Amino acid sequence: MDLVNVAQKIRQLRLKQQLTVDQLAARSGLSKGYISRLENFRTGASLRALNLVAAALGVEMIELFRNENASPEYVFGHINEGEFIDRNQAKEYGINYYALAFEKTDRTMNPFFIEYRPSDKQREFLQHDSQEFFVLLEGEIDYMIGTPENARRMKKGETVYLDAQLPHGVRLAPNCEYAAAIVIYH
Repeated sequence: MDLVNVAQKIRQLRLKQQLTVDQLAARSGLSKGYISRLENFRTGASLRALNLVAAALGVEMIELFRNENASPEYVFGHINEGEFIDRNQAKEYGINYYALAFEKTDRTMNPFFIEYRPSDKQREFLQHDSQEFFVLLEGEIDYMIGTPENARRMKKGETVYLDAQLPHGVRLAPNCEYAAAIVIYH
């Protein structure tokens, strides 16, 4: 199951119907947190859960998987031409996600270009069902795994590979005003 496409389709249908996450949760009988994780591709969904969401949106479950266009065998792109993804209200934390292979709808990896800018808010640690490969392209960050105290200062060119479900977070290093990275979820 392509979590990103299913997540985008659920969010698209919810917004088209002018429903909030709370309203979709109430209609489906699922929790607000679960709907949020589902829309932000932080969790896989059972067929039962997808059926409840589809019914709450008034569509057949197959609609959540439907791609309007067949996936091409390959796609070219550029990191400056990614599709902006609003993931977990990341903009509030100075973070922008750009999907790089969004035209390849049958992909098994999800590559993103991510920008980090200063923010007064510190994002809580995240964890997800996929492995993650992270490459810092620009700037300096503190990459935290498990706890804020377990931080490693990363500089341009450094990488980290994480197993699924490891809580982790990123913050700009002191005096750093901008950082950029490539992350691949698999």
